[in-house]
Amino acid sequence: MKDLLKSLRYTLLALVASLLVGAIIIVITDVDALKSGDFGKAFSTVFNAYKSLFQGSFWGVRSISNTIAGTTPLLLSGLAVSIAFKGGLFNIGATGQMLAGGMTSLWVGFAFDGPGWLQVPLAVAAGAIGGAIFGGIAGLLKARTGAHEVITTIMLNSIASFLVLWLLKTTLFQREGRPDPISKPISEASRLPRLFGFLDGRVDLVAHAGFIVALLATLFYWWLLKRTTVGFELRATGLNSDAAKYAGMKTKSLMVIAMLFAGGFAGMAGATEVLGTYGYASTSLAGNIGFDAIAVALLGQSSPIGTLVSALLFGALQAGGRSMQANTDVPVDLIIVLRALIVMFVAAPLLVKAMFRVKSQVVSQGQTFRGWGG
Repeated sequence: MKDLLKSLRYTLLALVASLLVGAIIIVITDVDALKSGDFGKAFSTVFNAYKSLFQGSFWGVRSISNTIAGTTPLLLSGLAVSIAFKGGLFNIGATGQMLAGGMTSLWVGFAFDGPGWLQVPLAVAAGAIGGAIFGGIAGLLKARTGAHEVITTIMLNSIASFLVLWLLKTTLFQREGRPDPISKPISEASRLPRLFGFLDGRVDLVAHAGFIVALLATLFYWWLLKRTTVGFELRATGLNSDAAKYAGMKTKSLMVIAMLFAGGFAGMAGATEVLGTYGYASTSLAGNIGFDAIAVALLGQSSPIGTLVSALLFGALQAGGRSMQANTDVPVDLIIVLRALIVMFVAAPLLVKAMFRVKSQVVSQGQTFRGWGG
């Protein structure tokens, strides 16, 4: 717990540092204010931008709903990358695993029309299974042939994209009367309930029960790492695969297990997008979530609580960025810069220590990826 609090402290300092650098960027890009020498206007723009960013993330039910909706797939896909990190693997394939899970949950969503209490868990489980199978392919290739998981997962992303494009052109999945690759809608019984459904008439509150699924997945991830033999062996393999093998652990089997769990988490991310956010599938189902998940896992130090906090942060930035662009002249692209700065500062803790004159002797160095050669 002490190490976790220390890690979160440096994450918070990294956030503050990135906001400071972001403020400088806003000032120097306000050309009109610089030409006129009106620095007061430039700093007012910074204040209004960050005020809108906060209000768009947490100020009011709608803002909180948007933050939760953005956090849900980021948290699940972040867990997919985190558990692979713990096993010494670099999972770049969360996008493909999301697509696989989204399509399997989609099929359950429109092929059956049972009661919601049964249909929704079945569809989510189908998404987890589809993603796990897709992730397990990379794990199996790593264990049996030594093929590097970075290469195989990148290639599997492309395979998943083209496979989804083909499936959405088949009569089984394509929506009737539509020439473009858009799937049939899922049944109402398969829809994840809205978290704020008790507020009648508020159709703009898009947060859904997928967030609860993500929280339960985070709890499971914590239990797996801290309370099970498999979790201990995964961590040992990630730290030093040679030592783990010498201790009698089946490191090759653990690689496959890590990627199965990783694919399962990412598959659930795809399932929640289909069942909760869209109600159908398209080729843009996963978007950039799978790659943003890498930053989420790195920022969260691959720990359950850290991944949750970083996913909430990224979800808040995503929700607040739209409000910031609508209310000020600052483009939403600043959010991409802020996220990159946060990750950069987290990856350089000595820089953060120097900026804020932190006196602690031990500074977390982040994910080391020892064990890649296993």
